[in-house]
Amino acid sequence: MRFKRLLKAAFYGTSASSAPSLQPVPASLDRPEGRRDYLIATPGKPATVKRALVVVLHGAGASPEQVLGMAFPPSPLSLWLEIAAREDLVVAAPGAGKGGWSDCFASDARVARKDDVAFIAALIDLAISGHEVDPGRVYVIGVSRGGHMAYRVATEIPHKLAAFSAVLASMPPPGRARMPALPLPALVFGCTADPLMPYHGGKFFYTLGFADPVGSIEDGVTVWRELAGLPAEPEVVRIAKRKDSDKTTATRFMWGDGKKGLQVGLYRIEGGGHVEPSRLKRYPAFIQALVGRQNADVEVAEAAWEFFRDKRAGMGS
Repeated sequence: MRFKRLLKAAFYGTSASSAPSLQPVPASLDRPEGRRDYLIATPGKPATVKRALVVVLHGAGASPEQVLGMAFPPSPLSLWLEIAAREDLVVAAPGAGKGGWSDCFASDARVARKDDVAFIAALIDLAISGHEVDPGRVYVIGVSRGGHMAYRVATEIPHKLAAFSAVLASMPPPGRARMPALPLPALVFGCTADPLMPYHGGKFFYTLGFADPVGSIEDGVTVWRELAGLPAEPEVVRIAKRKDSDKTTATRFMWGDGKKGLQVGLYRIEGGGHVEPSRLKRYPAFIQALVGRQNADVEVAEAAWEFFRDKRAGMGS
């Protein structure tokens, strides 16, 4: 039995969560570029008040099914389905489609062919009109290239959002892309040993032409902090270690002192790789061997929900 558990952890990963969760269903929208697919999960009971919406954006080469735990390897962001069942939320996961996201690194010509911000905006509007969603409580979270997409959404349609989060994703260097003009609550997760998304910016030589140089994680946080007019000194919380054997550590930096106000936060994972931190949803050992260690002290979806929960649209205007 112990051997089977080790084999499963090595090749399939593990899940230590068995809480009730919502069941996503497939749907689609017709857009100028063609049919766009997405998954949506809604509570099965009438809403007593309008619900919050969380839009979850998958990474490169992944899918809505993967990020919501329905395809291998199940992402820790799939915990949003349990949070949604507990907190009475709506969760939507759009698909990037052929060619991936037209994210914050995309050219104007690429965006003209496939405008993913417009697709996500239409999906938000549909959820508001058809799924009892509160337009003042719309949140976006994306991982890796989905995090790059979250930056673009936050920059181009901030009026539709109450807050956003970028996981394992940096903003473009100065002058490389449009910068935000309206402040928003922003929560960023960055790992210092990420072999794909350099924490300190630039690019790794072995990514060849498959990745653009990025700004540093902390420089991106500074963009949103300065735009919000928040002081330079953060509140610093060192997250308690759950396992002594974990070679990663986590620290939370938070600018802004009110959960209902304009805040900017950073979870810095020392020694972490290109994997979302989670105690409950563990990636297989072979994946961690390829892209780095997965921190177990921070539950990424729960940390994002704690940040999102009390924030409403308009606080940055």
